[in-house]
Amino acid sequence: MRLGVLTSGGDCPGLNAVIRAVVRKVERHLDGTVIGFHDGYQGLMEDRYDVLTIDRCRGILPKGGTILGTSRHQPYGTPDGVERVRATMSRRGLDGLVVIGGNGSLGAARDLGEDGIPVVGVPKTIDNDLGATEVTFGFDTAVATATDAIDRLHTTAESHDRVMLVEVMGRHVGHIATWSGIAGGATMILVPEEPFDIVEVCDTLRRRHQQGRYASIVVVAEGAVPVEGGDLSLPDPGVDQFGHQRLGGIAHLLAPEIEDRTGFETKVVVLGYLQRGGSPTATDRVLASRFGVAAAETAADGEWGTMVAIRAGRIIRVPLHEAVAEPKQVARDIHDVGKVFFA
Repeated sequence: MRLGVLTSGGDCPGLNAVIRAVVRKVERHLDGTVIGFHDGYQGLMEDRYDVLTIDRCRGILPKGGTILGTSRHQPYGTPDGVERVRATMSRRGLDGLVVIGGNGSLGAARDLGEDGIPVVGVPKTIDNDLGATEVTFGFDTAVATATDAIDRLHTTAESHDRVMLVEVMGRHVGHIATWSGIAGGATMILVPEEPFDIVEVCDTLRRRHQQGRYASIVVVAEGAVPVEGGDLSLPDPGVDQFGHQRLGGIAHLLAPEIEDRTGFETKVVVLGYLQRGGSPTATDRVLASRFGVAAAETAADGEWGTMVAIRAGRIIRVPLHEAVAEPKQVARDIHDVGKVFFA
């Protein structure tokens, strides 16, 4: 077997663990070869690659990022992109591809599969928003990073009687915000699944400080939005070159509103790319390794057009079209647990 592998979309802790697992399974158990393409689909279209071996992948398990590089370019963004993919695969004698990516990357993998190109997907995103799997690798690391930041911010907030807005990633879902907010003992969280009322937010902060609570940590998901017709509106953020809505910066818009309405000094910490970086947690290393082995086995079985996933602790295979059908929102029961603790 000759298998191609690439990492596409945003970087994420655990990518190298998947690559390593695919290589070990193919080389040791399937008597095959793995070719790693540089910079995602872009490298695949341009035929830029390295032959990956067990020796080449030694020591990469604990490393963040991806040894292959990544990009957001996709074959369907180029007029002859699909034909260039076919040409590269034919030139390299590949039986199929393992695509490690999130919604956008796996959406392209689904389309490639429908165009007759053999593909297996591996779910990667710190946002944890792929609906066909209970969890994606990278999420646990991002939550741990955000929780550590919240823990550290409690002391400075208490020292100065401040409101601290901690903005976390997540695109249009609030998994990172909810989990890190609960784990870090936040005062409240603002998530896309439940639009917030700025009046209620400020009333809650006032009541808290009137009761002698001298600090408040508010965790804000980057995709959080105010209620329609409320006392606050946000400007249209526009879209980037790939057609994705621009997110990030909502905490900087909320801080002056909260400070003006409550009189409490309000500071902003945007964690940003810190959540993507660094060494993956043990949980993410194990999950990524399981996904990598499962992806190689799926390819060996010829079950193309599928994505490996985890449900009830078991690794399963799901159709790619199912994997990217609907984003996974924060479950109501988890959100309700948070409300027990939030002010």
